[in-house]
Amino acid sequence: MNLITTTAALQGACETLARAEFVTVDTEFIRETTFWPQLCLIQMASDDLAVLVDPLAEDIDLKPFFALMADPGVMKVFHAARQDIEIVYKLGDVIPAPLFDTQVAAMVCGFGESIAYDQLVARTTSGRIDKTSRFTDWRRRPLSENQLEYALADVTHLRDVYRALRSRIDAEGRGDWVAQEMSILSAPETYDLHPDDAWTRLKLRVRKPLELAVLKEVAAWREREARQRDQPRGRILKDDAIFEIAQQQPKDEEALSRLRTIPRGFERSAAGKEIVAAIQRALAIPKGELPPIPRPPQPPEGTAAAVEFLRVLLKIVTEESGVAARLIASGDDLEKIAVHGPDAKVAALEGWRRSLFGERALELLDGKAALAFRDRKVAVVEL
Repeated sequence: MNLITTTAALQGACETLARAEFVTVDTEFIRETTFWPQLCLIQMASDDLAVLVDPLAEDIDLKPFFALMADPGVMKVFHAARQDIEIVYKLGDVIPAPLFDTQVAAMVCGFGESIAYDQLVARTTSGRIDKTSRFTDWRRRPLSENQLEYALADVTHLRDVYRALRSRIDAEGRGDWVAQEMSILSAPETYDLHPDDAWTRLKLRVRKPLELAVLKEVAAWREREARQRDQPRGRILKDDAIFEIAQQQPKDEEALSRLRTIPRGFERSAAGKEIVAAIQRALAIPKGELPPIPRPPQPPEGTAAAVEFLRVLLKIVTEESGVAARLIASGDDLEKIAVHGPDAKVAALEGWRRSLFGERALELLDGKAALAFRDRKVAVVEL
């Protein structure tokens, strides 16, 4: 089995694939030691062609691949697409479109919250994935025949998975449901977190506005530094160190060196000086302009009971429809609906989710429906 290692061969393959109705796509990458994933292999398949592309080959230009990803006439099919799309967007400045994610489609079709790919293959096609090469270091060359066969099987099985799910979705009239989910995956903001928003990735362990201001500055610095150095965030500065810096607010390098989470000698580095500068920027913010600590408002009396009713309703809807609960409504959605009713700004009250669950949730909260135990199960009863 040969890898495509030249631009000319890639161009020829992409021209053939561009004539297909759909192309299944997968990538193999490594990101344990980098901020950005390092693309190591591209797999693509149509009914007529299945190929492996070596993006590490000397002088290969991936423009034909990116052009295929942008071709509006070819459906691009992925499983668990988010990281693959992130790679394509970072390297080619293009988001594959049109797009179909079989993991999302599987949740719509009743296969549970996040079914593993090998299990989905087995349940939809009776095929079997050989997982013996799943821990391959995809940067190493040459790749063995077994490794190449394993990689290619991901996209050849995906053809049949796609057809099976597409058939179910069309038969049940849920094509618009999947399309709405694909719009989220197709949005550039899904993959482009601004450094100033990096603090939102952290579980807040600060209690004062000044601590939050320091945390935001230091988290933004770490995000920019990690991107520039192409290193994981934790290698630049641990999360625990950011929280300790936010709480202690060291005003100079000497004070920074006394923190338990700061490595010895770090304060003398350029990074140590930049962190101190970030702290000083936060300390210079006028008191009236400090960021407020995000605190959810105290829910009104009865909210907890209403949420439990909604959880039961969500389970009923999930069992009736076969759609994974996580795809319909989150726990946060349920609490917001319980508090704000029809004014809640949640996905569960929009589009297909509203038709499937949201309207019934509002009827339940409005006293127009009730839960009853009948025939050994809980059912929704209109009043």
